Amino acid sequence: MRDLVRPAALALALSLSLAGCGADVAPGGGEGDGAPAAGGHYPVTVENCGEKKTYDKAPQRVVTNDVGITEIMFSLGLEDHMAGYVMPDDKGDLTSVPWKDGYGKTKWLSKEQINKELVLDAGADLVFAGWNYGFSEGEGFTPAALGRVGVDSYLLSESCRNGQGKARGVMAPLDALYTDLRNLGRIFDVEDRAGALIASFRKQVAEAQAKAPKGADRPRVFLYDDGQDKPLTSGAYAGPHDIITKAGGDHIMKDLKDSWTTVGWETVVARDPEVIVINNYGDTTAERKRAFLKSYAPLANVSAVKNDRIVVLDYVDLVESPRNPAAISSLAAELRKLRS
Repeated sequence: MRDLVRPAALALALSLSLAGCGADVAPGGGEGDGAPAAGGHYPVTVENCGEKKTYDKAPQRVVTNDVGITEIMFSLGLEDHMAGYVMPDDKGDLTSVPWKDGYGKTKWLSKEQINKELVLDAGADLVFAGWNYGFSEGEGFTPAALGRVGVDSYLLSESCRNGQGKARGVMAPLDALYTDLRNLGRIFDVEDRAGALIASFRKQVAEAQAKAPKGADRPRVFLYDDGQDKPLTSGAYAGPHDIITKAGGDHIMKDLKDSWTTVGWETVVARDPEVIVINNYGDTTAERKRAFLKSYAPLANVSAVKNDRIVVLDYVDLVESPRNPAAISSLAAELRKLRS
C-alpha cells in the first residue's frame, strides 16, 4: 500500500471520560491481563511487532503518518499528545467521522513523505507509522534510524513483518486494529476509552455479520487497489480481507500470506470475482479505475465486470483504521443487495 453507516454507539464510546485505571499491561494484545504496577499506571510494557517495549510515561509529542494511523490516535482522544500528522491531501472526506475535531486541533505537518528532519523539527518523542506506511529502508527512514537520534517508534500492527522477507502480516486485520487500540490505551493511560471503542466496534461488526450472506450465498470478491500491468490487491493480512469476509464475501485472494501485494491478471480471471471493490485514493480516481476495469479486454468475461458489480470504498476504510467496522457495514449492505 502506498505511501458507511456509523452507529451512535461509536460516538458514545468516543465521549467516555478517562477513568484512571492503574493496571499494568501484558505483552502484545492480551485481553486486560497483567498485575497492577507498583506506584501507579507506569511503567507499562506492551508488545509491538514482536518487540516488548516499556514506557515510563506517556509520549507527549507524537507524529503520525497517514490517515488511518492518525485517526487511530484521534479515536482515542489523544490529540493533546500529538505534535502533528503527515499525510497527502488525497485521502477523502475528513469532516464526517466522529473524531473529525482532531483534525482541527492537530497540526498538519506535511503533505509530502515523512522524514527524519521533519520529525526532529516537530520535537517528536515518538513516531507512529508502519512498514510501507512511512517506514522504509530505501528512504533511510526506519525505527532504528529514529532510535539513533533519540526518537521512539510504534509500528502499525497491520504492517508487522512476518519473517518472510518483507512480507507483512502476523495477525488477522481486525485483530491488528484491536491490538493497536489496546496497546495505545495502555501506553497513554486511556484503557477504559480503548476498551469501550473496541466493544463498540465488535458490536458493529457482529451486527453486520448477522445480516451478511452466508455459505454458498457468499459472492466472490476481489479488491482492486491500482495498477494495470499487474493489480495491487490485498492478501490475508490487510484490512480488506476482514472487511470482505465479515461483510459476507468470499475474498478470492485469501490464500496470499501478505498484506498489500501484486498478483497477475490471469489469477483474477481464473478466480472470476462476482464483485470488485475499488480502493479510492490517489491521482487515479475511482471512476478512472472503473473505466479501466470495464475496458480491459482480459476481464471482459469476469462476472463482476460483465454484470457491472463494482463497489467503491475509500482508502481509509480499507487500511487499518477506526473506519474499518463502518466499511464492513457498508459493504455488507451492498452484498445483500446482490443476493436479494
